[in-house]
Amino acid sequence: MNRTFTMIKPDAVKNGYTGAILNDIIEDGFKIVAMKYIRLTKENAGAFYAVHKERPFYNDLVDFMSSGPIVAAILEKENAVEDYRKLIGATNPQEAAQGTIRQKYAKSIEANAVHGADSDENAKIEGNFFFSQLEQF
Repeated sequence: MNRTFTMIKPDAVKNGYTGAILNDIIEDGFKIVAMKYIRLTKENAGAFYAVHKERPFYNDLVDFMSSGPIVAAILEKENAVEDYRKLIGATNPQEAAQGTIRQKYAKSIEANAVHGADSDENAKIEGNFFFSQLEQF
């Protein structure tokens, strides 16, 4: 088994999609091994998205991600990163495949319901950002 990291973003939490998204994740064969419901400060959101600091959307992203609570989770499954990327769909919900999380629950590219790690390395980094006590992640 390997692991990936996800966040249910403030738009999806606010719109009441947390349970449905978690259900989609479980039905796709993932095991949730850690989860927390928190609200990011602007400082935490800025640190998490520091890789995008030079991009024009960075400040808006930080504002959005600190605008309400999120659900952070570590998921486990064979081919976790690749399978989760397929489950969530394209960043733009208009381009996301039918039945994917973003197609069902996202409103826009900016408010796209969930974050998913894009590599095993980033899954570990991102998971450890929220769950540092999980030494074996």
